[in-house]
Amino acid sequence: MLTARRRVVATAAVVAGSLLLVSCGGSDGGSSDGRTLRLWHYEGPDSAMGAAWNEAIKEFEAEHPGVKVKFEEKGFEQIQKTAPMVLNSSDAPDIMEYNKGNATAGLLSRQGLLTDLTAEVTKRGWDKKLSAGVKTTSQYDTGGVMGSGKWYGIPNYAEYTMVFYNKALFKKYGVAEPKTFDDLTAAMDTFVARGVTPLANAGAEYMAQQYLYQLALSKADRSWVDSYELYRGRTDFHDAAWTYGATTFADWVKKGYISKTSSGTKAEDAGVAFIQGKNPILFSGSWWYGRFTAENKFDWGTVLWPGSDLTLGSGGNLWVVPRGARNKELAYDFIDITMSKKIQNLLGNKGGVPVAAAPSAITDPRAKTLIADFNTVSGRDGLAFYPDWPVPGFYDVLVSETQKLITGSATPDACLDALQKAYDKGVPKK
Repeated sequence: MLTARRRVVATAAVVAGSLLLVSCGGSDGGSSDGRTLRLWHYEGPDSAMGAAWNEAIKEFEAEHPGVKVKFEEKGFEQIQKTAPMVLNSSDAPDIMEYNKGNATAGLLSRQGLLTDLTAEVTKRGWDKKLSAGVKTTSQYDTGGVMGSGKWYGIPNYAEYTMVFYNKALFKKYGVAEPKTFDDLTAAMDTFVARGVTPLANAGAEYMAQQYLYQLALSKADRSWVDSYELYRGRTDFHDAAWTYGATTFADWVKKGYISKTSSGTKAEDAGVAFIQGKNPILFSGSWWYGRFTAENKFDWGTVLWPGSDLTLGSGGNLWVVPRGARNKELAYDFIDITMSKKIQNLLGNKGGVPVAAAPSAITDPRAKTLIADFNTVSGRDGLAFYPDWPVPGFYDVLVSETQKLITGSATPDACLDALQKAYDKGVPKK
């Protein structure tokens, strides 16, 4: 995610400065002497990806004597909004993490701002390490649509969404741990009756739209997803699935499952609220797993969204090499290191979902559960990508419309009208 995403602890990263300022000056620019690799990513240092990539930087510098990695921490929102301008400047990094999907990596590939990695993928065997579902977001056709064409990015992890819940609060209030959708709603009713808002939410960023999309997915199937994400059919935002998603989301606000004040809340705030035990449930992605492992002071668990074969997820955000990168060979070498068994195994044990780890090397019990649940979703072809992916600018439209559902300033029907209009405007014409 943002996805749609992801993203994320990614969104949670607090950044200094602005990409806009970087693109207009104020940076020493990239080095073309082969001695500096400029790297941008937005994962928090406590996340599984952040920990794994920090180790990858050490490995890279050890394997490349005299070469230094200049890591510049950026924010998901900043890169999301200004990447096209920055990558079209002379100050593009050598390698960067970027959100996957038609509206993001697909758009940049169509604009000619990313390096075609196809030859390197074949040469280094990266394609052999990625499953079919994960590969979908790595390749884009000439129209910027994912699923086929040239390789413009490489994910070294996967991701999916799940229900995180505070076992201590469930026990305190005598609430059964959720195994079915009825269990989940019954739990939320009990918490509301005791004066506790059940769901951590972030209306100002990606989290609210992920609740909306998951509710719709619970009434959808694979052909519905393919129509929406890959344009393999017409998408009707007033169909049964989208209507259920929007009306149920609005109903949950009325019932007190979701706070009306969360319309202005960011993902970081929602994550911190869960960590602090203010909300017993948070629905979001595996990118939070490492941070919750490090910071939660209570017993907690996860379940897949009950009553749905589909959930949000995909290959992770992509390593992309900007067209204007000055040290592309170094960038390819860094990607290769992040795909190595050592880094993959570390990522898995830190709470990430690696794409090429040795199963026997994953020793952490929580990590084993995380990876097993991902395999369950992947095995039933249940990765449904993210709601903001299909068309450029749709992320902001989804944020705006879900905020209206939270505040009650628009009806579900009006919000679905707005989504239909924005979607239809952005879908490539055949």
